[in-house]
Amino acid sequence: MNYFITGTDTDCGKTYVTSLLIKAARRLGKDVIGAKPFCCGTRDDVEILAEASGCVEPLDAINPVWRNTPAAPLACEMLGEPTTNIPRALEAIRKLAAKHAGILCEGAGGWLVPVTADHTTADFAAELGWPVIVVAQNKLGVLNHTLLTVENIRARGLRMAGIILNNSRKTEDVVTGLNEAILEKWTGIPLLAEISPGASEIQAPKGLF
Repeated sequence: MNYFITGTDTDCGKTYVTSLLIKAARRLGKDVIGAKPFCCGTRDDVEILAEASGCVEPLDAINPVWRNTPAAPLACEMLGEPTTNIPRALEAIRKLAAKHAGILCEGAGGWLVPVTADHTTADFAAELGWPVIVVAQNKLGVLNHTLLTVENIRARGLRMAGIILNNSRKTEDVVTGLNEAILEKWTGIPLLAEISPGASEIQAPKGLF
């Protein structure tokens, strides 16, 4: 099964969570790898995904579009870097999907990040048509950010596979402990996992792979 993994915002832990999911699937013997069609800035995230995937594909295969500026792909273009070729990026990801049992395709930044003058990450995900997993950092503001993201995903006719709460910055308090129940009630979407601070592995969410 292929999934598109998005986040509520930049630095919510998408790559970290995606790498944990890949490792969990591969421990079950599943041929699952990660992909990141658009990468801007250092290629550290791509290298993390490649390592989690067992380095079975070269970096250029799992990351067909790499820009030097740490900004949205459209901003990179406005600063003089090449315009992103959306059809070629889609073709690259679909080619990977034809070779492997499962792809976890990580978006760039949040759900509506502009990739070109007329194309967002959300548009790219809609063209793939894969179920979407939302990664959200469990902090103040997570309810609003997650609900807005889920609402737009559903408006595009895409299926939500689940939500993952990342507790990388979590402090133990009553409020953050309520976020799981509130999100499940308001979205009707299952919480696939809640990542503990500093976790190096997780169990594969039931039914995901």
